Amino acid sequence: MAVQQILAGMPWWVKWVAIPALVLIVFGGLITSVLTFVIGLLFKVLLFVALVAGLIYVVRKFSSSGRSKEDW
Repeated sequence: MAVQQILAGMPWWVKWVAIPALVLIVFGGLITSVLTFVIGLLFKVLLFVALVAGLIYVVRKFSSSGRSKEDW
C-alpha cells in the first residue's frame, strides 16, 4: 500500500496537524541540533569573513600610509 492511499482516507487534520506534530515530537531534538549546528557554522563563517576583511583593510591602510611617507 502506498502512503498516498493510506492518507487518502484520513481527515485533513490528520494530514496537516497530527502528523507534523508527531514529526516534531519525535524528531524535534534532531531538527533543533541540526539547525543549531548550521546557524553556528554560518555565524562562524561570517565572523571569519568579517575578520579577514578587517585585516585586509588595516593592512592596506597602513601600507598606503607608509608609501605616502616615502614619497615625501
